[in-house]
Amino acid sequence: MNKKIRYGIIGCGSMGREHIENIKALDSTEISAIADPNAQSRSSALALLDLKPQVFKDYRELLASNVFDALVISTPNFTHIDILRDAIKTQAHILIEKPLCTNIADCLELVNLASGRKPIIWVAQEYRYMPPVAEMLRMAHAGAVGRVHQVAIREHREPFYPKVDDWNRFSANTGGTLVEKCCHYFNLMDLILQEKPQSVYASGAQRVNHLNESYGGRTPDIIDSAYVIVEYPSGARAMLDLCMFAENSVDSEQVVIVGEEGKLESLLPSLTLRYGRREDWGTRLVWGQSASSGKGVSVRRVWDTGIKYTGNHFGASYVEHQKFAHAIRNGLAPEVSLEEGLRAVATGIAAHRSIDTHRVVPMSDVLPAGW
Repeated sequence: MNKKIRYGIIGCGSMGREHIENIKALDSTEISAIADPNAQSRSSALALLDLKPQVFKDYRELLASNVFDALVISTPNFTHIDILRDAIKTQAHILIEKPLCTNIADCLELVNLASGRKPIIWVAQEYRYMPPVAEMLRMAHAGAVGRVHQVAIREHREPFYPKVDDWNRFSANTGGTLVEKCCHYFNLMDLILQEKPQSVYASGAQRVNHLNESYGGRTPDIIDSAYVIVEYPSGARAMLDLCMFAENSVDSEQVVIVGEEGKLESLLPSLTLRYGRREDWGTRLVWGQSASSGKGVSVRRVWDTGIKYTGNHFGASYVEHQKFAHAIRNGLAPEVSLEEGLRAVATGIAAHRSIDTHRVVPMSDVLPAGW
């Protein structure tokens, strides 16, 4: 149960180093190997570690070393498919950063390659583990708001941060903003509603960010703002409101769950959770009387005191790593499967297609029959 887990880290950029810090905060873990072609990224990762791991420029050399029990893959999105093709051949447990891949064909290939494989593959979707979000999920699934009909997610934030070689400035590398940035929101929508998406309608564009930038003569093509509506077979629907030139927001991230009996709201970074029940307002409202005063709404700050490393995701990555290690030690299935990772990418791709075509895109246009 407490056997030390040796981790190989493939990709030592900002997210790779975030994973290293989280693993360091866990009990009975060791970073045994790192790999990254970028010298500065390798050096920055090594500076975080007292016990020096084996160091490789090429991930294939790390895989051949066999000095690890688990792999964390946090490389640029477009590299995931090639690395996973090789990593799946090992007996290591794998945590792959979101998005799983940048297109449907690659995601489907990985699902097929991993079929029957005993070691787990877990797609990193940390948003569900942020303390107030985790609590609202628990409450919603316990029936706190009755049957859920609407989910609304808003992220108003700063532009994309610079990455090594500026890879995240181009949709060909990322899969597009609604894949790269937002697949974890689409996964969260599915998790809240406990359904698979049926259709997507989106409106979005590149309005402000990166318009005057040039990289080797190429201008970035990543959108910076969008509205996305996702419909589900039950008739429930979810909406994403994304703006990446709104860094002067107080709470930059908001998740709202509305059921027929009440409403839940999660706010970050304030870690606030709001909850109220409708009671019998729907039948006794009279002219001039408002139910919008906030009366009867409980407001509390939600935190998990077991989190030992807060990092850049409000402790969510630490919780995810805890659960990943627990699954490894206890022979459990991943909480976020390849299939979930695929559907989250597919929703983002459907949203981009909807923007391009100005029409509703059925998920059946994006995924093969049976998905």
